[in-house]
Amino acid sequence: MEDTLKFKFVIAYDGSGYSGWQTQKSGVGVQQKVEAALASLFSGDPRLHSSSRTDTGVHALGMVAHVELPRQRVRMTPEKMLLAVNAHLPPDIRVQSVCRCSAEFHARFDATGKQYRYFVWNHNAANPLLLKQTWQVPQPLDLAAMRQAARQLVGRHDFRSFAANRNYPTPDTVRTLFRCDIKRQGPLLTFIIEGGGFLYKMCRGIAGTLVQVGQGKIAPEEILNILASKDRRVAGMTAPAHGLVLWKVLYGGSKTAKAGREATPTTDEE
Repeated sequence: MEDTLKFKFVIAYDGSGYSGWQTQKSGVGVQQKVEAALASLFSGDPRLHSSSRTDTGVHALGMVAHVELPRQRVRMTPEKMLLAVNAHLPPDIRVQSVCRCSAEFHARFDATGKQYRYFVWNHNAANPLLLKQTWQVPQPLDLAAMRQAARQLVGRHDFRSFAANRNYPTPDTVRTLFRCDIKRQGPLLTFIIEGGGFLYKMCRGIAGTLVQVGQGKIAPEEILNILASKDRRVAGMTAPAHGLVLWKVLYGGSKTAKAGREATPTTDEE
């Protein structure tokens, strides 16, 4: 077996022009671009193993991935590798950090949680500088009602009502949220959703539902009933992809994160 070195990458990207993270049969995935950059430096067929699989149009600031490279081909420090890989990437994808990691490290299976952030521009005039990173909601929103609803989502629940259906059944739809906060800075609302694992489009289902609570279309007291229904039709809309960012991936850390880690690694917003 060839002697290899394993490296951990933290990657940021604007997902607007990509069909998600994963390499696609049709369309271009971010993974494909980063693997091509690695191949140009180290030849062969480097394979990135990621912590998540963001969906089409979703962004990332802290996507974590690992790659194994033949030891004999690695003739640069991690600092120089970062510069070299970025030189082969388009400007909307950037490796933020590179470090050596243990042979046992796995970007996906060692993750104890992830934090997503969803951005809403709550103003009747769009912000041209944030068109690709925020969902514009022009109507006034009741922030207190939204926060009341968000608090009820924290903890371990069956989130089937907030997840989009795939082409195959998801046997386990119970997940744990450590945090569901909403911050306001002028017209910019930031939804901070952190948990041990996420169902397909679950974060966008939560964001869309909370916005509809803020619009008065759903009462905050209805959140527990929505969870109990286990029916996607009962919850609110799925928020647009371009407002969502995979903010960071958690490893080790707090007792809360460890306790909330899902027994089976899941595909996220993914």
